[in-house]
Amino acid sequence: MVLAAGAATRFGSPKQRLLLPLVVERVRAAAGVDDVVIVVGAHRVETDERTITCPEWERGPGASLRCGLASLGDEAEAAVVVLADGPRLAPAAVDRVVAIWRREGGDVVAATYGGVRGHPVLLARPAWDAVPDAGARSLPARLVACDDLGAPGDVDVPDDLA
Repeated sequence: MVLAAGAATRFGSPKQRLLLPLVVERVRAAAGVDDVVIVVGAHRVETDERTITCPEWERGPGASLRCGLASLGDEAEAAVVVLADGPRLAPAAVDRVVAIWRREGGDVVAATYGGVRGHPVLLARPAWDAVPDAGARSLPARLVACDDLGAPGDVDVPDDLA
């Protein structure tokens, strides 16, 4: 699941339209991903992927995340969540987080970079109802070091693209 619902006010234009194709390409390159769902809100995006519009996106990233999770079928055991503004996402980070979850379990499994929790984040179905408006960061997680893969980035302003 790619969260792309924000207004991108600091960026000054819909950064999702610029960054989403690269992020989706990287998610698709991960072996552990069966389906891609894009959650939008403030801006529409052009994509061939399934898109969910979250009418409550202004409540916070958790609201967007809950919209996306609610769109998944009953067969979905977990969702891997990434942000549309992380263009350097390593497909291997997605695979590593999924592999740890399959091997060790846990309701929330998150990548870390330099000891800082980041994305991708895997949410197993038991955690879906616990996501607050602020997002899943407040939920306790099994942490998976991905320092060797490089952080996915966080593009907030145009200078972050350099």
